[in-house]
Amino acid sequence: MPTDDGWDEAVPVLRQLWSHVDDAFVYEWREEADYRLFGLYETGEPDGSETDSEAPVAVAGVSIQRVLHHERNLWAHDFVVDEPRRGEGFGGELLDWLDGWARERDCEHLALACRDGNDAGREFYESEGLEGWGEVMEREL
Repeated sequence: MPTDDGWDEAVPVLRQLWSHVDDAFVYEWREEADYRLFGLYETGEPDGSETDSEAPVAVAGVSIQRVLHHERNLWAHDFVVDEPRRGEGFGGELLDWLDGWARERDCEHLALACRDGNDAGREFYESEGLEGWGEVMEREL
């Protein structure tokens, strides 16, 4: 999982989700209270040989929150699999790791938001056992 130095490796992957902002904006998240960034690095090639992956194949930015509908949950603010690596199982692997990390911290749920129209993302999340609970409602300030 990335250390502070890992941000340089993770930002290009995060920018696939946040393409409308610049790198400086993404780096500011390091200062957010309780925001943690985790990255999944490929450790082996399909043929079983080792790899020296310098870039994560998937990243997740999370925080533990207490909200009305769940006493304690792990909220995935950002969850991105590197676009050319999607469909290879890395998203499921990272979700499983997050699930274990959250359980160790007494979380009751893992939650995230999926944008309207992101049918592929929604299909993936549902295949991983996530269920729609409601809808996120917001207003720009």
